[in-house]
Amino acid sequence: MKKGEIILGIDPGTQLMGFALLRINNGQPQVILMDVLKLTKEKDIYARLDLIHSKVCELIQLYQPSTFAIEAPFFGKNVQSMLKLGRAQGVAIAAAMQAKMTVTEYSPKKVKQSITGNGNADKDQVWRMLQRVLSIEEKPQYFDATDALAVALCHHYQSSSVLGKVAKGPKGWDEFIAKNPGRVKK
Repeated sequence: MKKGEIILGIDPGTQLMGFALLRINNGQPQVILMDVLKLTKEKDIYARLDLIHSKVCELIQLYQPSTFAIEAPFFGKNVQSMLKLGRAQGVAIAAAMQAKMTVTEYSPKKVKQSITGNGNADKDQVWRMLQRVLSIEEKPQYFDATDALAVALCHHYQSSSVLGKVAKGPKGWDEFIAKNPGRVKK
């Protein structure tokens, strides 16, 4: 990551959408903002989707993040809820793509693993680790906000670590050999 880079993290939802902005200075993450967009007052799902799109566009315009990270919906038993969540995620992603941002999606398990070392950690464990790592005092009212912050921090870890770069390594032996001709033994 470049100096002063800003990551926009989103925890999509149709009732509450968590969002967070994280600035990376000299490899050190600093919280800019962590909050939720409350959508419960609006009954119409399409109006909610419009609010999500508008909020993401507003955050992008105000803070000029360089990357966008979003939590992937997890598979649940209620298909209708899953469809609504997928739409909310899609609208947020569309706003980022419209702004020509790089979009990265992380599974909830990957986010938890990245923050706590345990892919099955609960929301409170994730929050306590965020408090320690980012020196945050006050507990937000909603875990959706902390989930969004966790997504942003996960993205920072994945893009700045050796492990994150390994995943972006060569796509096959031909590419590896082309990039490493001195390692080929004849």
